Amino acid sequence: MKLAYLLIVTLLATSLLDAGLDRNQILRGELQNSLVKFEKEKVGTVAFMGGSITEMNGYRPIIGEWLQNRFPDTKFTFINAGISSTCSTTGSFRLPSHVLSHNPDLFFVEFAVNDDQDAHHTFENAHRGMEGILRHARTSNPNMDIVCTHFVNPGMLELIQAGKTPVSIAAHEKALEYYNVPSNYTARELADRIKAGKTDWKEYGGVHPRKPGNTLAANGAIAILEEAWKKKPSGATKPHPVPGTPQDPGSYFNGHFLPSCSVDMGEGVVRHIPDWKAIKGSFRNTFAGMQLFCAEKPGQTITVKFEGNTLAAYVLAGPDAGILEISVDGGTSTKTDLYHHHSRGLHYPRTVILAENLSQGSHTAIVTVSKGHNEASQGTAARILEFGVNNPE
Repeated sequence: MKLAYLLIVTLLATSLLDAGLDRNQILRGELQNSLVKFEKEKVGTVAFMGGSITEMNGYRPIIGEWLQNRFPDTKFTFINAGISSTCSTTGSFRLPSHVLSHNPDLFFVEFAVNDDQDAHHTFENAHRGMEGILRHARTSNPNMDIVCTHFVNPGMLELIQAGKTPVSIAAHEKALEYYNVPSNYTARELADRIKAGKTDWKEYGGVHPRKPGNTLAANGAIAILEEAWKKKPSGATKPHPVPGTPQDPGSYFNGHFLPSCSVDMGEGVVRHIPDWKAIKGSFRNTFAGMQLFCAEKPGQTITVKFEGNTLAAYVLAGPDAGILEISVDGGTSTKTDLYHHHSRGLHYPRTVILAENLSQGSHTAIVTVSKGHNEASQGTAARILEFGVNNPE
């Protein structure tokens, strides 16, 4: 059964190649470095980053199985860096620890859907996240090949069918074009096939695609790889060029998590594994066993010392999520509401920007639990997985 399924995937990808790449498989730059590693050196590390569409048993394992079958003598390591609900902002800060630490040869990334429906990002927000990921990946490992896939939800599909481009995809495409990274435009491929009467939204499978939808996405990526790999590499790997300046200086292109020693917990604040069974709201096992900075009472403070122009907090925001007041270098306090519309029944993973567009250099932020809270929240809790900073220099 498994062999038959892989055969179907291969045949579908081959049919795309026979027809040539269409407007939805956009090959930019070269992808020969991964071919050198897989074909000549017989080793390869392949990383996938995104939200639940990546984390689930979807397009990711299909591509993995195809790679292993195409290069049967190659020893592969596959990294699943998908985390449900997370957006490109979170991705940009967790990139070093979740992806770059594995030094991948081939990197697949997707955040179009989560930047749209989960984070509700503006164009600037979505671009800062995606440029942050691409530029950081390129500068950290210039030999890494990258492919980005654009998945789709009903609202985004309606926009595409009306001849418009969803905000998140437009923002991501701006960065992808600048860094010469291929686009696997599954969202528009689906719209084209629906228009041609070849499929429909139900068959595709919804926001979290079923097998037909994941096969469609995987085949687009496979077609891009096969087209790129028609050009045989001359020998050794060679670095991808990196533009001298970022498109947006505020992009999170050196985002990373701070070590806990940079965080000073005030009275009553603890870093521990919460007793999730005793706290109202469902909890995902992805975060089981992880210690969090926990401050639940108004007035409790956390002091963060950091270098850079942006300070973020990667939080689990549940039914009792509160509001944080942030003062940087003794300046006027601003407020950040941790509560998300999915927090009502879930300790929802999200990254909030506490301060940005700061001058480059050393800063001290005082983070205080506010007395107030969102009208939909039942408390004032702050449960912080990590503090993230962006330090462009």
